[in-house]
Amino acid sequence: QVQLVESGGGLVQTGESRRLSCRATGRISSVKTMGWYRLTPTGAREFVATLSDDGITNIAESVKGRFAISRDNAKNTVDLQMNNLKPEDTFVYRCVARNLIYTRDDGRTFAGSEYWGQGIQVTVSS
Repeated sequence: QVQLVESGGGLVQTGESRRLSCRATGRISSVKTMGWYRLTPTGAREFVATLSDDGITNIAESVKGRFAISRDNAKNTVDLQMNNLKPEDTFVYRCVARNLIYTRDDGRTFAGSEYWGQGIQVTVSS
C-alpha cells in the first residue's frame, strides 16, 4: 500500500522559516507529481505548489518568492521550504502524490491516481 507521511510542522513566528517534508512509503516505482496543498477554514484545498518528476514546477502566486518546492525522485520525497512566513500562512498543509506506479504485497503492479497525507499544522504567530 501507499502512504504519505508528513513532518516539519509546528508553531513559528512571523518572518521565520519552516521546512515541510513528505515521504511516500510503499513499493513505489515512480511518482509523476508530488506537491502541497493547504486546507482553508471551510475545508477546501488551496493549491500551494507541485513538482513533476521531470522538473516542472507550479507555485501559487500567494507564496511565490517565499516558498520553494523540491523533491528527491529516488526517495519519493517532496519538501516545501517556507520562508518569511506570515500569519496568513497558518493552515493545515497536506502532501499529495499523483500518478504512481507501485507494487502490492502480492506482487501485482498497480497505477494509483492520487494519494494524500494526513495533513500537518503550521501556525504562524504575529
